[in-house]
Amino acid sequence: MRFVIPKIQHLKKTLLMLPIFFLTNCGSDDNINNCNFLFNVGVNATLNLNLPEYSQLLFTSNSVYVPNQGNAGIYVTNVGNDNYRAWDAADPNHAPSSCSLLQIDGANVTCGCADQNEYSLFTGQSLGDQLQCGLKEYRVTLSGANLVISN
Repeated sequence: MRFVIPKIQHLKKTLLMLPIFFLTNCGSDDNINNCNFLFNVGVNATLNLNLPEYSQLLFTSNSVYVPNQGNAGIYVTNVGNDNYRAWDAADPNHAPSSCSLLQIDGANVTCGCADQNEYSLFTGQSLGDQLQCGLKEYRVTLSGANLVISN
């Protein structure tokens, strides 16, 4: 009986360690998760919708560009029913450069680089070609007449 107990304890330890082994050895495919071009910079902006520069956000599908936030500024869009979304204005599928700033075109934005990546300001997803990364989104909270944008 003395020899059986250590074997059972050894088996218990092995069974406990097995899930940990599998969880820590799960790899990722770098070709799929290569959305590391944008920096995690602090975003903290308050937009007063009563001001003329932001009043167009009172209407669905209108957007404004807010400089000096995120990687290259942010785009804020009214998506309807008092819901707003905010996106980084840098193309997440390019290293930061002069051409990676997204230019607004209606309810979409387009990259100035040769590939002209295009994204929806409603969903943040690419339009046309499926790209690895969607737009980087920031949190938007409506507080009275103010939009508070943060990460």
